[in-house]
Amino acid sequence: DVQLVESGGGLVQPGGSLRLSCSASGYRYYFYCMAWFRQAPGREREPVAALDSDEITAEYGGSVAGRFTISRDPDKDTLYLQMNNLKPEDTATYYCAADSVPCPLLADEYNYWGQGTQVTVSS
Repeated sequence: DVQLVESGGGLVQPGGSLRLSCSASGYRYYFYCMAWFRQAPGREREPVAALDSDEITAEYGGSVAGRFTISRDPDKDTLYLQMNNLKPEDTATYYCAADSVPCPLLADEYNYWGQGTQVTVSS
């Protein structure tokens, strides 16, 4: 079975940084695209960033552009999200997603999901 396991979440003060990781295993095909989404209580799941396997195209949701950086280590089957200058509005559960799709920022396009890791930005 395919497994995506996120880690690295936690409590951080505004302006701080966190690095999330997503480790993928149990799949037979290489995922062309891996992505991060997030969901805050009472809100819809929204896209954060997506990156293709060639690491050529990185797409970012508008609210995180310039602050977050997505990267991927294919040798370790791991996806990363470096989050800098965190704001209280970044508080959410962050989910890793993967599939063989051309990296759309649409949650419905991804069939494989992790369980999520909580990020809380508060003083």
